[in-house]
Amino acid sequence: MKELNYKPVRLDPDPARTKTKQVSSRLLEMTGIKGKVTEPGPSVSRCREYGDDLFSTDHPWSVYEISDEQVEEGMQNLRKALGENGWKITKDGKANSKAQDPEIYAENKAEQFAVHITGMKKSATGGSLILFNVVSACYRAASASALDGEY
Repeated sequence: MKELNYKPVRLDPDPARTKTKQVSSRLLEMTGIKGKVTEPGPSVSRCREYGDDLFSTDHPWSVYEISDEQVEEGMQNLRKALGENGWKITKDGKANSKAQDPEIYAENKAEQFAVHITGMKKSATGGSLILFNVVSACYRAASASALDGEY
């Protein structure tokens, strides 16, 4: 079994989901823009390679029905606000895609989260949006069976 380079926090799935939603809400606030936000909440995945009672959360979501200008403004606001709120930007550039959309990778070691943000401008296949994928570090559940049936 692999070893983690940190001690997992003891947390059950529902409080972990709540914490992940709070991190996502703060990221939305940092954009400084208003739009519609996708609904599905965070999912739970086991960190099996480190132990049966370990899991992480994953929260892909986006803010949409925004303009190309709001995409640019939101990404610029994030570049400034992330550093002021405990996040370290590890990559800030263009996505390796045909559209070369702007993207930011950042991590918050204190809160044990990472985020990948992509600013997508209007195209033939869809409207403008800012896509987020918020991922937590591994948490330790009360027991492996506490994760049964979680998704």
